[in-house]
Amino acid sequence: MSTPRQPLHGRLSRRESQIMNVVYRMGKATAKEIGAGLPNPPSNSSVRVMLRILEEKGHLKHERDGRQYVYRPTVPTSRAGFSELNQVKSTFFGDSVRSVVTALLTMPESDLSQEDLDDLSRLIEKAKKEEQT
Repeated sequence: MSTPRQPLHGRLSRRESQIMNVVYRMGKATAKEIGAGLPNPPSNSSVRVMLRILEEKGHLKHERDGRQYVYRPTVPTSRAGFSELNQVKSTFFGDSVRSVVTALLTMPESDLSQEDLDDLSRLIEKAKKEEQT
């Protein structure tokens, strides 16, 4: 059994998470674009302060494009997703992968097609074979 990885850069506030979601969704964005993508957007200056904080925490980096800064995540979406999922697993599911998968499969909002279920079955069979070797 592998040791759980720590979150990439520590916990984020609700608003910081919202900002990171916008940046990940867009790939790169200016402060104005990020603010426009937020629910109940704060002032432009508040967005810029939060972006600076996220840079200090290591979540974002920026490059200059004319007079604007363009922000990008420092970590690929997939790696950040694994880190966050690991944190959820640890916090809410007693560090149990089985409990996480069970919860996802039994969610009322789950919209798994037969093709999705077949793909998952193949992944489970592959994991069984790897476990035996």
